[in-house]
Amino acid sequence: MRNHEVTAVQPLLKEDGSLREPGWSKRLLQVYDRGQIRAPGFRIKEWDYYLVLNEDFAGAFTISDDGYIGLQSVSLLNFKEGWEHTETILNPFPMGKLHLPSTSEEGNTVYKDKRLHMGFFVKNGKRELRCRFKNFYKGKPFSCDIILEQPEMDTMVIATPWKENRRAFYYNQKINCMPAEGNMTFDGKTYTFSKDRDFGTLDWGRGVWTYDNRWYWSSGNGIVNGKPFGFNIGYGFGDTSAASENMLFYDGAAHKLDDVTFHIPKDSYMKPWIFTSSGGRFEMDFVPVLDRAAKTSAVIIESDQHQVFGRMTGKAVLDDGTALEIRNLMCFAEDVHNRY
Repeated sequence: MRNHEVTAVQPLLKEDGSLREPGWSKRLLQVYDRGQIRAPGFRIKEWDYYLVLNEDFAGAFTISDDGYIGLQSVSLLNFKEGWEHTETILNPFPMGKLHLPSTSEEGNTVYKDKRLHMGFFVKNGKRELRCRFKNFYKGKPFSCDIILEQPEMDTMVIATPWKENRRAFYYNQKINCMPAEGNMTFDGKTYTFSKDRDFGTLDWGRGVWTYDNRWYWSSGNGIVNGKPFGFNIGYGFGDTSAASENMLFYDGAAHKLDDVTFHIPKDSYMKPWIFTSSGGRFEMDFVPVLDRAAKTSAVIIESDQHQVFGRMTGKAVLDDGTALEIRNLMCFAEDVHNRY
């Protein structure tokens, strides 16, 4: 059934390691347990990714344990000045040693080495992001202390299998529209987030992937008609016949979308994109501002990423038919091809 909604609390996996109930939900109902996975440890991928974004700048923070490699990453983006820098630390064979929490709803996600000390802390309905990064860029350090508030609201959760491997799965939660406050500091400049206009997003993922994947993802948050609005759209990752991850968020409520298509110019990621949808519920023009491009190639590991930041204009239609007019909403859209 297309867009099957999961409504019962249950274990995520069956005894054979396959997904119990592929589909989508508005919160983490299916319980992830690393010990129930029936795949080699080097194939297990676990990550927490936060993006905190406003009109002028953004910070992105990743702690991940991807089996035979860990990727710990911090990005600082300055849209007004037109630059970004991403610094990534690679760890060989973490294989679960980072002890990432089995749920996004509690626990601490922490990474520490001689250069980088970063932690994500969940408590009392808030998420605290703390980072100290020595020699982040041009010999200068980066630091941040950011609080994301998480009011009672719907989120996007998807449990997706792969047709070619029944023990491969993608369990993912996207939390949009978290009001952000705090600071990032680099090179004598302080970047300040204000919770009345700025938001953070969490991409929380656990799973077992196949080796070669290409996906498209776009997400954004803002204020529309005086209320928090966000969207999460994407495809290309696993077998989405049970459900897509396409969803609108408005004033705390989720509105499920069916298919959305990214129309990316073939000759340049920095030319305008177009987004179309089945049912006409997400029709957007996207004008790029900055391409955070990254390419990694190390023997069996290859990654080609284009996370393009820009402004979205168009219409988004809620479940009841209400059409929201979106104007110059700062967001991102990405095209990523990974082999690892």
